[in-house]
Amino acid sequence: MLAKKHRFHGHNSLNFTYRKGETIRSPYCAMRFVPGKHDTFRVAVVVSKKVAKSAPDRNRIRRRVYEAIRELAPKLLTNQDIVVTIFDEKFITMPHDELFASLKRQIEQMVKINKENSESS
Repeated sequence: MLAKKHRFHGHNSLNFTYRKGETIRSPYCAMRFVPGKHDTFRVAVVVSKKVAKSAPDRNRIRRRVYEAIRELAPKLLTNQDIVVTIFDEKFITMPHDELFASLKRQIEQMVKINKENSESS
């Protein structure tokens, strides 16, 4: 599980990311991100009841995504606020390698966009 300092606290943080953030989509999920005000990254995973009706399934998806991000974050993330919105129930049964590769592609795109934005500023 991701450490508490790397998770969102409160709805205002999420609202700010939803309003001001950029989005990267894949067939299974979307990542909304904005450069954070903190010195470390923060991540939230949103799984709606439309994706998985039962709470244990939603929690399993959330835990799997947090674990993949925990493995990726030290190498790729710096001070971003990220909201991962899951669209597909396949995250429950998807092999870890495939889930990891999908999230890694999105995070690498996000890092690339952040670099381009910081260079143009």
